[in-house]
Amino acid sequence: MNIIRAVNTCRTVVGRFLSRQFGTFLVTGGIAAAVNFFSRIFYSRFVSFPFAVTLAYLTGMVIAFALARRFVFPGTIHSTGKSALLFGAVNIVGFLLAWTVSMVLAYYVLPHLGIQYFSYDIASFFGIMVPAFSSYFGHKYISLKQSV
Repeated sequence: MNIIRAVNTCRTVVGRFLSRQFGTFLVTGGIAAAVNFFSRIFYSRFVSFPFAVTLAYLTGMVIAFALARRFVFPGTIHSTGKSALLFGAVNIVGFLLAWTVSMVLAYYVLPHLGIQYFSYDIASFFGIMVPAFSSYFGHKYISLKQSV
């Protein structure tokens, strides 16, 4: 009986990731991630890497909010203001994940592996990718929750 329940639970989780909505989230998130990535390169010309990662994440988050609200979760039950606040709260977790991964890779892992060229770019890329799954569920069930 427990095995059947476990299999059904796995099917449910996999089904959520294979949905059209999740695919659209990945596309819109990919656009926001590209904005994040390239804006970090721009910001790095003027500020330190950690601060550039922070500014770039905020820039990407604004784009992500606009695209997700319009194309992924268009029937949200919250006002734009409330959605934006909740979106920001969900993204605090995503930011902490992205920032931590970026810093650990840039300052510890990549130098230890002898990778010197494009290390900040590589670190940013992986840092941006990490919060995709947690952000999807946070926005689906909290910030951009749709009416049933």
